Amino acid sequence: MLFSMTNTDQLVHWLLGSLELQTTVFHVGQYCGRWRASTAGHALGSFHLVLHGDCYLHVDGSEPIALHPQDGVFLLRDIPHFLSPDPDRAAALSQVVMQPLSASSPSGATGLACGYFHFRSALSVLIVDSFPDYLILRADDPSLRAARTLLDLILEESGDDPEHPSPLIARLVEVLFFYVIRHVAHSDVVASGLLALARRNEFKPLLDHLMQAPGENWSTDEMARITHMSRASFYKHFVDASGQPPAQFLLSLRMKIAAQQLHAGESIERTAEYVGYRSHAAFSRAFKKVIGEQPGAYRRGVRQRDNLRNLN
Repeated sequence: MLFSMTNTDQLVHWLLGSLELQTTVFHVGQYCGRWRASTAGHALGSFHLVLHGDCYLHVDGSEPIALHPQDGVFLLRDIPHFLSPDPDRAAALSQVVMQPLSASSPSGATGLACGYFHFRSALSVLIVDSFPDYLILRADDPSLRAARTLLDLILEESGDDPEHPSPLIARLVEVLFFYVIRHVAHSDVVASGLLALARRNEFKPLLDHLMQAPGENWSTDEMARITHMSRASFYKHFVDASGQPPAQFLLSLRMKIAAQQLHAGESIERTAEYVGYRSHAAFSRAFKKVIGEQPGAYRRGVRQRDNLRNLN
C-alpha cells in the first residue's frame, strides 16, 4: 500500500479515493402548498437538498424526519420514501409539478435540489455496504462547515428552469457527498465492515498489518496472535465488529486492494502476487466473486471511464 494506516482518517481517505460516483441532477426548484416528491423506484441512489423552507422525509417503517434549510438526505440505496411539507404521511398529495425558484418565495414554499447518483463499480458498492440506507446532512453540524459552502454554491447555480439545472450542480453534489461520507465514517452509525473495525482499538494493529502485507499467509490463528486474543475470542469479537468471518473479510479486503492496484495501472500479474495469489486463475475467480467481473474487464472499464472523463 502507498501509506501507513495509523488512524481511521487515512483509511477513510483510501476508501473515498476508491469510490467512483456519477451524479445526475434532474430538477432544482420549489414546491408550494400540499405536495409530495420522491426519487424512489429507479434502482439508484438519490439525494434531496433543502435550499429553503421546511419539509419532512418519510421512510417506510420510520418516524418522519424534519428537514430544514440547507439540510439534506443522501439515500445510498433505492428505498421507498418521499418528502412532503407535513409530518402526517396521509396528508401528502401525489407528486406535483415543481415550480422555478424565485427571489421572493411564497410563504410555506420549499426549495429542493433533487437527483440520482450511481456507484460505477462493484468496488464502490462494497465500500458503502456498511453504511445505513440513508445519511442525513444537518446544516447546523459544526463538523460540516465546508459542506455549507457547497450548499451556498448549489443555490447560486440553481437558475430558473427546474427541469434543466446547471451541470455544475452535479459536480458540487458529488463533492458534498464525499464530505458527508467522510463525516459519517467517523460516527457510530457505521455498524460493521472495514470502518467499524478501524474504530476498534484492539483491531487497529491487525488492520495495519493486513493493509501493509495483504499477500501474507494470514490464518485466523495468526490474526488472533496479533490482537493478543485466543482464537475463539478473536473470532467472536471480529465477527461482531465486521459482520463477517475473518477469512471472508480478508478475501474482500484483498480484492478491494487489488481493484485499487489495477485502477492505478498495475499489471494483473503483479496485482495478483501482491495480494497473495500465485495462480492467475485462482486470482481471477476470487476477483470476480468479490468485485463482480474479471480483472481484465475491470481494467478495461476503468480505462474507458477515464477516457470519457478526459473527453468531457
